[in-house]
Amino acid sequence: MAIAHAAASFAAPASQNADTVKVALRRITESQYRHTIADVLGPDVKIEARFEPERREDGLLALGSAELSLTSAGFEQYFALAGNIAAQALDDKRREKLVGCTPQDPAAPDDACAQAFIERQGERLFRRPLAASEVQVRLKSAALGAKQAGDFYAGLKLALTSLLVAPDFLFRIEMAEPDPANAGQYRLDAYTKASRLSFLIWDSAPDADLLAAARSGALHSQDELDRQIARLIASPKFEQGARAFFADMLQLDGFGNLVKDPAIYPKFNQSIAENAREQMLLRTVDLLVEKQGDYRDLFTSNEAFISRPLASVYGVPFASKAEWTTYRFPESSERSGILTDVGFLALNAHPGTSSPTRRGIKVLEIFMCQATPQPPANVDFSKVQDSKQGTVRGRLLDHMENEGCSGCHRRTDPIGLALEHFDGLGQLRTIENGMPIDVTAELKDVKFDGAQGLGDYLRNEPRVPACLVRNVYQYGVGQKTVGRDRSYLAAQTQAFAASGYRFPDLVASVAASPEFFRVAMPKQASNAATVASTAAPSPSPAE
Repeated sequence: MAIAHAAASFAAPASQNADTVKVALRRITESQYRHTIADVLGPDVKIEARFEPERREDGLLALGSAELSLTSAGFEQYFALAGNIAAQALDDKRREKLVGCTPQDPAAPDDACAQAFIERQGERLFRRPLAASEVQVRLKSAALGAKQAGDFYAGLKLALTSLLVAPDFLFRIEMAEPDPANAGQYRLDAYTKASRLSFLIWDSAPDADLLAAARSGALHSQDELDRQIARLIASPKFEQGARAFFADMLQLDGFGNLVKDPAIYPKFNQSIAENAREQMLLRTVDLLVEKQGDYRDLFTSNEAFISRPLASVYGVPFASKAEWTTYRFPESSERSGILTDVGFLALNAHPGTSSPTRRGIKVLEIFMCQATPQPPANVDFSKVQDSKQGTVRGRLLDHMENEGCSGCHRRTDPIGLALEHFDGLGQLRTIENGMPIDVTAELKDVKFDGAQGLGDYLRNEPRVPACLVRNVYQYGVGQKTVGRDRSYLAAQTQAFAASGYRFPDLVASVAASPEFFRVAMPKQASNAATVASTAAPSPSPAE
């Protein structure tokens, strides 16, 4: 019954008023779900569940979330998880702090206390105030549950569970309202603006301060917007937001399916995979958030974070008692930047061999925003896959004799061949099948040698910072860029360069721009908005 009620509400999410229009719908990601629960209900609430698969579009899961719905099986999982979370949040250890009031009789309903709890927690979870009808339906559930169980908190658990399975929590429902400064035009409402900011910068729901700015309407002013952006970026939670963004951009979800042939790579195990993923994030966040360094140094720095499991793969000593320690690779090691991290090298290789093509494709896709088309259906891969003959370079040169392949391989393979001193697990090697490995390469008349040369090439390639700018913008707005965005992205890229390629400055600049809050009206919403703007306003429930 509860499932049916919650599922039915997907058809009609509450609007702020008669003139608002729903302009976008995005299912929150697993990390956004986890961070919101931690921020609203407590960091010690455990979330043990398998989430429905996410979808990557144009290189980002953040874009795919706009294409996702919720299956009945997925909803049942969310419902079971919601009940478990509500039970933890309202147990004897947490309830006093979370509820904020004490019922007159803990064995009976208390509408005043329950309503205060529902309104306060509902606003945090829905990222907007609840409508009176939304409060009342949960207040009735709380009262009924308290009566049946003889326990006020049992009723409150039902109300909280209802909030946690509502579409207004599981989906980011973006709303637009008539713009008072521009007749006939629409702007995002203040609560939608607050959510865009908090999910971009913190990967979580707005906090009380940001919601208050939305409630008062102050968030529509540039001064208050700038104040909030500065506050959010100054918070320690900016690091969790940066981790979420780079985990998406670097496609680190792939570690969940990473496998290696144990006969060829006996050192590989699940611990190595988990540590390799974390190493890439530690490198990125330390450079770009903690040190506020130059983004381009991500491709050339020989300083990395090492754990005991990874030390065996890198072949370096590990004497620290801590879980992680910094390690500076010597120039002779050929380790240079994130492309030589075990994580990137292992993730973009085959289970039993390296793959220059895969690595090249991912460098172009992730760091230069250049997609590579799928190979023709009739391609013969047998020569490339014969790992017992010669070197990969030789096998790829033979493969490129196929005219249907050469166009793409000329773009991808030079990049990947520069990384061939690292095997399919990311271990250093210089010989393959008894033959020396040539890691020289040329791309667009630029010659470079090995991983260090590739890192220098990418550091000086203007498409690399431009791609990061595009990814930050798309990640934040949840929409693919189009032709009209070209001049905006170019201006943001220039500002990024002027800042010294500092990531926090880029995020602040994008978040403060009018384009970040531009309304993209769906066709059906545009028609509805036209009708609404010419109709008489509907009376409020109070009238």
